[in-house]
Amino acid sequence: MSQATAKLRSARVSSQKARLVANQIRGKHIEEALGILTFATQKSAHIIKKVLESAIANAEHNQGLDIDSLFVSTIAVDESFTMKRVRARARGRADRYFKRSCNIALTLEEKGK
Repeated sequence: MSQATAKLRSARVSSQKARLVANQIRGKHIEEALGILTFATQKSAHIIKKVLESAIANAEHNQGLDIDSLFVSTIAVDESFTMKRVRARARGRADRYFKRSCNIALTLEEKGK
């Protein structure tokens, strides 16, 4: 099976928000996926677009695959580390909040094979 992969670790966006965008491009042809990601307004769309472009470059230069027949076969968004932060509040209290991150793994395959 001819395939190319790209991974991004510790992307500074929550996995829940990134999955909303990832679900939109799963199984799509790469031109359609790039169109969806280009016009999406979410921060995670810009991050996933860069991973997709990296996978396309890997397919072309490392595996020698035909770009016109590639589609997004799998895209996985998993949780990564969480930074815990404190926000000062009134009367000496404090609230905790979390800066979440995720790992993104994307695989492209050739359609005819």
